[in-house]
Amino acid sequence: MTAGEFLQAPDLAAHPAIRHAFFTRRGGVSEGLYASLNGGLGSGDRPEHVRENRARMAEAVGVAPDHLMSLYQVHSAEVVTVEAPVRMEDRPKADGMVTRVPGLALGIATADCGPILFADPQNRVVGAAHAGWKGALTGVIGATVAAMERLGARREAIVAVLGPTISQANYEVGPDFVARFTAEAPGREGFLAPGERPDHARFDLPGFILARLREEGVGHASSLGLCTYADAERFYSFRRTTHRGEPDYGRLISAIALAP
Repeated sequence: MTAGEFLQAPDLAAHPAIRHAFFTRRGGVSEGLYASLNGGLGSGDRPEHVRENRARMAEAVGVAPDHLMSLYQVHSAEVVTVEAPVRMEDRPKADGMVTRVPGLALGIATADCGPILFADPQNRVVGAAHAGWKGALTGVIGATVAAMERLGARREAIVAVLGPTISQANYEVGPDFVARFTAEAPGREGFLAPGERPDHARFDLPGFILARLREEGVGHASSLGLCTYADAERFYSFRRTTHRGEPDYGRLISAIALAP
């Protein structure tokens, strides 16, 4: 079995106790719209293909196939603590997870939203969060940091890295979004730029996520600086799929684990 293609962040790769991967869409067995490393449990892909793809991902981060954890993501600020493998059909409804158990990989699924991997290498605590605009706005980042602290992490020792996310240039939002964002995040209008259509704006989701990370006081926050929408060869994108009129899309997985 060949492990799927993945990217790494120097800020995380520098720590031998941490294993991580931001997987691309390359290196799997899925076909058609899902080609080829689709990790989406909720996609319409063939289940056996998703299982094989996820087994390749687990191998890449050095864990058993059933130790690659996933959530039933609902764009919330809910965070769970993972202490043992959870069956896929029992995965909790949440958008962040943390652990201090070696050999458990925390996997976040995305296709434009922001996948954030967290690690406190000194205190051996890791976390992962799915930060779309709703989660970033309503507190999933702070909730993940707080959950890591409850396991013994110190926020000033946490390294957080944002993986491939839709860029501002490709993320136009409507007037309802603009109204809610300006009401719930006053003073943050700088993350909105004029859109192509009247009353629309382009939202800087990566910039907003990084700002929220820094406000939470993590020791170091960075981004891979890659856009899911713009790079169809490497990344799935819900928005690109919508614009093309395609019926479904694959999901990228970003995963982090403590080495045994």
